[in-house]
Amino acid sequence: MKPQDALARVIEHREIFHDEMVALMRQIMGGEVTPVMIAAIITGLRVKKETIGEISAAAQVMRELSTKVQVRERAHLVDTCGTGGDGAQTFNISTAAMFVAAAAAMFVAAAAGARVAKHGGRSVSSQSGSADVLEALSV
Repeated sequence: MKPQDALARVIEHREIFHDEMVALMRQIMGGEVTPVMIAAIITGLRVKKETIGEISAAAQVMRELSTKVQVRERAHLVDTCGTGGDGAQTFNISTAAMFVAAAAAMFVAAAAGARVAKHGGRSVSSQSGSADVLEALSV
């Protein structure tokens, strides 16, 4: 589905069907759609009220195209994730918490084999997202 067609559809308060949303999300995730068009489509979806099919199709593509992290053992693995997008210009506490948890895991939970993971994205509503902080630290 072309982004222009998706925008027209949501402006008319009509659903973007699963297969169409999958195709659209692949274009978005592939960098083929401008940020302005993405914002317009997402705003249109919000105004018309997103459907389960639209959300599940978008999530399917994001999971499909996301970077997969290989771990030897999933047991005792803790992932920290921030709220992001709160619009409050808050401090990136989840990334700082990840470093504290990892340090604590080294000393307190080493016998249990606890490990700390961190995932996140770029800044949306604050000065830095988790990816921005970790990139700046060369982690």
